[in-house]
Amino acid sequence: MKTIKHITLALAITGAALGLTLSSCQKSFDPKSYAPSKPLPTFSGYSNSKDIEPASLIAYWPFNGNLNDSLSSTTGTGTGTAFSAGVKGQGLQIPANSYMVTNTPDAVKALHSFTISTWVNMPINTGAAGIVSVAHSQNFWGNFDIFFDNGGSATKGVLKVHVFNSSGSTTGKDAWEGGYSVANPWGTWTQVAVTYDDSSSTVTVYYNGSVAGTNTVSGFAPLDWSKATQMVFGTLQFQTNPSLTSATGSQGWAASVNGVVDQVRIYNKVLSSSEVSALYNLEKLGR
Repeated sequence: MKTIKHITLALAITGAALGLTLSSCQKSFDPKSYAPSKPLPTFSGYSNSKDIEPASLIAYWPFNGNLNDSLSSTTGTGTGTAFSAGVKGQGLQIPANSYMVTNTPDAVKALHSFTISTWVNMPINTGAAGIVSVAHSQNFWGNFDIFFDNGGSATKGVLKVHVFNSSGSTTGKDAWEGGYSVANPWGTWTQVAVTYDDSSSTVTVYYNGSVAGTNTVSGFAPLDWSKATQMVFGTLQFQTNPSLTSATGSQGWAASVNGVVDQVRIYNKVLSSSEVSALYNLEKLGR
């Protein structure tokens, strides 16, 4: 009887020890770990910028370590440029007196209606600072120009957009938009998007996803950029060396952005206001 008691006691002690061992190795139950992950917010039904009208995106410069249009493989040439943190991945660092020039992709030359979107992060400008231009080889201004004009302050910038309807003529028609007084554009990422509708000759400018202004220009259509041979990023067309236009050379009142340009997208259609807003919100989140 004494032996059986000893065996029973030994088994009980061994079982208790095994239970303690198992329980010390077992993780405590955390109900949060079994909860479904929270879906990322969508904007106008889109969850990523690449999902917005992909069939209409005809040129795209993400500036992730190269100067290529990722859709046509057209390669740009940088003067004094580098790469740094962008709004999404890397961006094109454009110090003072620097810029990038590229041949105009064929799909851009064929545009009629369009949307052009870009991001910029720059200090307060000390001269009219060009962001994106489609050059005109004979006119003072380009076929297309986005720039911050002179006259800003510490808390506002003067945003201007210029569109010219004929790349092969000096007697075409100008569409000037601005100067729009935009709040706090300095030292932070800001988006500018421009749409042009060839069916109505209407230009709409967006700043950070919201409409800054709309203008219908009588007799402007049809747009013809078929002879637009070059584009410039980070300055205006006449600030390059040599100038991209025979009309003029460098101007003392103009400058480079002295900052970073990123996510230049060109579509061959007019994006809706909700799509432009979605593009702004998604790229701002790095998506």
